[in-house]
Amino acid sequence: MIINKEQIASHNQINFDNHDQSFDFLANQLSKKGYDVEHILKKISDFQVAIPSWAMGAGGTRFGRFSYHGEPGTLEQKIEDVGMIHALTQSAGAISLHIPWDVTEDAEKVKKLAGVLDLKFDAMNSNTFQDQPEQEHSYKFGSLCSTDENARQQAIQHNIDVIRLGEKLGSKSLTVWLADGSSFPGQNNFQTVLKNTQDSLQQIYKTLPDDWKLFIEYKPYEPYFYSTVIQDWGTSFMLANECGPKAYTLVDLGHHLPNTNIEQIVATLMMKGKLGGFHFNDSKYGDDDLTVGSIKPYSLFLIFNELVYGMENNPQNPYPAWMIDASHNLKDPLEDLMQSLEAIRSSYAKALLVDQKSLREAQRNHDVSQCQEILQDAYHTDVRPLLERARISNGGALNPLDTYRYLNIRKQLIDERGKHTMATGL
Repeated sequence: MIINKEQIASHNQINFDNHDQSFDFLANQLSKKGYDVEHILKKISDFQVAIPSWAMGAGGTRFGRFSYHGEPGTLEQKIEDVGMIHALTQSAGAISLHIPWDVTEDAEKVKKLAGVLDLKFDAMNSNTFQDQPEQEHSYKFGSLCSTDENARQQAIQHNIDVIRLGEKLGSKSLTVWLADGSSFPGQNNFQTVLKNTQDSLQQIYKTLPDDWKLFIEYKPYEPYFYSTVIQDWGTSFMLANECGPKAYTLVDLGHHLPNTNIEQIVATLMMKGKLGGFHFNDSKYGDDDLTVGSIKPYSLFLIFNELVYGMENNPQNPYPAWMIDASHNLKDPLEDLMQSLEAIRSSYAKALLVDQKSLREAQRNHDVSQCQEILQDAYHTDVRPLLERARISNGGALNPLDTYRYLNIRKQLIDERGKHTMATGL
């Protein structure tokens, strides 16, 4: 199923006059403050966020999974769903695949389909956190960290195979997230499993093509609850340095202990040139994988303030890879993803409005109250007209969620695929 621009444009006309008035008012206000509105619109339009293939279906909990009707049953259908989101939002121009959930026998066919939908392939994601059918060696007690040499080599080879498939699709990076850890004291020797992980990552790194990057993710707990081998950004940073200049830390918003100052982590990594990627979600308690911006929108804005500053002032850091990593237990996955995209672009747009020159001056003068005023002035700006203008200028929907419902897309997907299809890997 493909949405054509005529359908979107037709629905845009319903509320275009209201948008035009709101945009003109905001643009005039920003111009009076000295902002280049066209420059900001260009930055917003260029900001693209990858959608993971596994987000196309309903998520699950430890207690069960409630399927959402009309889920994509094949990789091609997942790509089509991401294409629909991109057509509506004009901000989801890439898809991130998870292997072996998304293995394809015809990489050229898949690559061609993505091209038709104006999509690129973002980072490839390996999976050594669960055993696959007919897998010879188990990862129950670890993969890249395992004290079983056979299991470790199997995990290394899997990552190499993922890189090779990614080359065929046009991807340029590999993301490694490890569930490796322990649930009981004494179960692992901390130094041994860390050294094994480092050695394994170095072997994988040696096989990277020259123009590829390796992203090393971290997580403090879950699925194990006593220790995780790569438990924090410092361990990831250390491992990336041990691998080489093409290896970077990847930050997932849900992979932190409560009240962690994530914006400070972002600033430090960018200063060191080692922030490679970012996974967006939101949480109340832990790795909740909730809709971006649904719980802590101001924290998201503060993180983007550091990201924007880093992108402007840290040329030693590559442009980060952006991706949503959320779980859709209650909402229509496509609606949830569109809401996340709106929250991400909103925080980015607000961060672009921070008066960095005045903020630096207030910081030098130790004017703490003024520092807060500068940040909150940007945060409280209603940037929705900017996001709308960026979308419709590129052929997207004025209100993606409203258009999605107006076109009755979920019903069409159910009619096409049936009620009981299930996205692979979930």
